[in-house]
Amino acid sequence: MLPDFRIRQRDYLLEIVRALTQELDLQKLLARILRISIEMLAGQAGLIALQREDKTWHVAAVHGIPAAFLHYLEPLLEEERVANLDVDELNYMLKQLTYTASLGLLNGVGIPLVAHEQVIGVIFIFRAYPDLFSANDKQLLQSFADQAAIAVYNAKLYTQVSREKQRLDAILDAAADGILILSPDHRIERCNLAFSRLYGLPAEEIEGQPHEAVIRWAKKPKGMTLSEAEAGGWPLNPQSTFYVEGDLLRPLPPNLPVGISYAPLMDDENGLLNIIVTVRDITHFRTADEIKNTFISIVSHELRTPVALIKGYVSTLRRDDAHWDRSIVEDSLAIIEEEADRLAQMIDDLLDASRLQAGGLTLNQADLSLPALAERLAERFRTQSQRHTIVVDFPADFPVVLGDEKRLGQVLSNLLSNAIKYSPEGEIRISGQVLPDQVVICVRDQGPGINLADLPHIFDRFYRAEQAIRKTKGAGLGLYLARAIVEAHGGRIWADPKTTEGARVCFSLPQQRMAQLPG
Repeated sequence: MLPDFRIRQRDYLLEIVRALTQELDLQKLLARILRISIEMLAGQAGLIALQREDKTWHVAAVHGIPAAFLHYLEPLLEEERVANLDVDELNYMLKQLTYTASLGLLNGVGIPLVAHEQVIGVIFIFRAYPDLFSANDKQLLQSFADQAAIAVYNAKLYTQVSREKQRLDAILDAAADGILILSPDHRIERCNLAFSRLYGLPAEEIEGQPHEAVIRWAKKPKGMTLSEAEAGGWPLNPQSTFYVEGDLLRPLPPNLPVGISYAPLMDDENGLLNIIVTVRDITHFRTADEIKNTFISIVSHELRTPVALIKGYVSTLRRDDAHWDRSIVEDSLAIIEEEADRLAQMIDDLLDASRLQAGGLTLNQADLSLPALAERLAERFRTQSQRHTIVVDFPADFPVVLGDEKRLGQVLSNLLSNAIKYSPEGEIRISGQVLPDQVVICVRDQGPGINLADLPHIFDRFYRAEQAIRKTKGAGLGLYLARAIVEAHGGRIWADPKTTEGARVCFSLPQQRMAQLPG
């Protein structure tokens, strides 16, 4: 039959081994080790102090210690001189503090925690008898401390790994681009929130799927696919990244233009551990390319026409073998002037569009009478068309507003010009309305109206309806600039969707930007 101390040793060692194999939560493990230590040494209270990376100590677990003593001890352990003490010196300091604080009633017993030849902490037990140990007690204490230290070391390592995982998860989920982590056999191990949003499915429905079941292309992409790259020997080294671009098929339309980068994660022996996939929505870049191509196409066409006309008339008038009547010269010069004005207007619009891209329009605001501005512009446009009747209809109490006369005149001129171009004949009405918090100005014509399919896009840069391209000239900048000017004044602009009653485009200015007429 085993002696009592051997039974006790076996029971305590079994307990700490169970703690080692079953408990990886550091706080729970420390509390468990401290409870066993106090019980084993017949103590009344105790604490466990762990050493930080900077060698300072901190109290990690306590039991039965008065709060006043603990509040004194915690800042003391963090002092630089204490950080430089070895375990024996630290134990001596704690014994002296305990003896003094308890008026000689308690003694302290310190057990160092050493794992992998490194001191990671100390268990300090308070008890009411001298620290005299038999050889068997010392053997038990040493075995216990060794097992406890390994358990604490593993729990700290587990906590560190858990925190690193939490940090990695936070970084992945905070990333703006979609990120997938693939196993070597292309199974999706991790999907971040950005990719979940891009793709349109919850992350849990994406994770576990084969890469080829999720990354599917609407048509042949630009660049190699993952399977094609691996067939060519990819990856040859840790820097072997590649990029593919195309339209990603999603569970619900529309397809999404994306650029995908693949990067290998290799082990020390150059074996493939994971494939990191970064998915970026390139809709904005593709839209920018489309706008650029549209700009080049429209502007090159629209600039070439007036330049060709001007050059043609000038070349004709300069012929040495012809003598022109004064009326022909006058008509030719009028066309040259008209085309030069159109060319200058287009250049001004392009410059304004560039200013908008660079940071907005500058307004020179002052008190402005919109009815008077509308009447001046109507008078000017009446001379340009005999087939239209332009009517200005504002209430007598319409207030003076605070605005940029030149810019708001540009808005009205654009709306009047469009009304003349797109309505064959009839009345064009400029009207104003006063509402409690804003004023509204509308331009209505009696033409065919705006196609419902074009309505969401008419204020976009360089947008021109198919019918407009066939019948009229322009670069698709007028309404885009009109919207920018109105919004710079704090208002908004919109088009009436009723297509059977002609086109009606309105804009508003907020009440707080208005200056009331003097009483």
